[in-house]
Amino acid sequence: MHILLIHQAFAALDEPGGTRHYELARYLVQRGHRVTIIASPVSYLTGAPPPSGSPHFPRKWGESKRGAKIGGEQGEVCILRTATYHALHRSFVHRVFVFFSFMFSSFVVGLRVKGVDLVWGTSPPLFQGWTAWVLARLKRVPFLFEVRDLWPTFAIAVGVLTDRTFIRMSEWLERFLYRHADRVMVNSPGFIAHVKSRGAKRVELVPNGAEPGMFDPADNGEAFRASHHLEGKFVVLYAGAHGMSNDLGVVLEAAGLLADRPEVQVVFLGDGKEKAGLQARAAEIGLTNVTFVPPVPKNEMALALAGADACIAILKPLEEYKTTYPNKVFDYMAAGRPVALAIDGVIREVIAAAGCGIFTQPGDPAALADAIRSLASDPERSRRMGMDGRRYVEAHFSRSMLAEKLAHILEEMTASIRR
Repeated sequence: MHILLIHQAFAALDEPGGTRHYELARYLVQRGHRVTIIASPVSYLTGAPPPSGSPHFPRKWGESKRGAKIGGEQGEVCILRTATYHALHRSFVHRVFVFFSFMFSSFVVGLRVKGVDLVWGTSPPLFQGWTAWVLARLKRVPFLFEVRDLWPTFAIAVGVLTDRTFIRMSEWLERFLYRHADRVMVNSPGFIAHVKSRGAKRVELVPNGAEPGMFDPADNGEAFRASHHLEGKFVVLYAGAHGMSNDLGVVLEAAGLLADRPEVQVVFLGDGKEKAGLQARAAEIGLTNVTFVPPVPKNEMALALAGADACIAILKPLEEYKTTYPNKVFDYMAAGRPVALAIDGVIREVIAAAGCGIFTQPGDPAALADAIRSLASDPERSRRMGMDGRRYVEAHFSRSMLAEKLAHILEEMTASIRR
């Protein structure tokens, strides 16, 4: 089976960002399938192109990276980087131009991909779903539409999307894609009611998860600590995007409340349009217990998480965010690190079931500071909680187990067409 994935924000292991799709593709090719991925040449996290030496970043747009065989003799991943407008983090208007430019360029490149058995579109951004649907219909193959975030609902809730005309157009496209997809796949159980209410006929849940084999919970992260002058500290790490939704100002306020605990150091790892403002605010307040670290590729994330004693997951206190399964939480758990969780809803249920963290109400810096104090005050308990999370991921959210479910869905979709 030859699968064509349209994914603007795709990241390989040697790039910063979420690598769910790279890891899933690895398992698909181990089953003998081919996967072609059309992606942007601009990192969704940093707004910059990956290093020119990256084996997953061809020198010219539309040039493929072939021979990246991961598994069986017949499996192959082919990554096509297509031309897009370069201004991702400049403003919302510029971001929309980036989305539309990828929508059209990925369509042109997708037309040249031959022998496709299924087209897989993923959102956000929502507009690439349109490209995937058109290509699927032109190629007369099934269309799988994956919903990773509830866009435009989240963008409206956080205040990024305010233009009424654009909102109506986006909501129309959202419903169109749900109705016309052969199947809709979601990565959180919290999304199921939303997509069904807007026309999705058959919904599959393949949740976010992690690859436990990427992480060694016994590693104490000496190299990471030494490189960032964190020796002797109780390191509390936030890893991921620094955007409007992430509410990292609350983490800064919590750090200010922890000034009386000099052994606690809060580390922000990642990038995003809000990072410069956060750094300026930390300097203005005079926070010495805060460290900002550049983003690292996924294949270096294990070293960073090994250098943490506890990790933070946070989103703005919006009702809509109660539906999410953030990727970072599963990586934290796989690394055997306890979680200070400032996100309510379905991910809170996971943390509670695993017994691997402390929930605090979103938007409450004092509560977050108290959770960090509790974790720092009993390191042995924190380590036990982290290992409980690791075992829970291995049992319920292992990437190999989830990839097996995805493979069955894709094989069933293509088999129904052949019959």
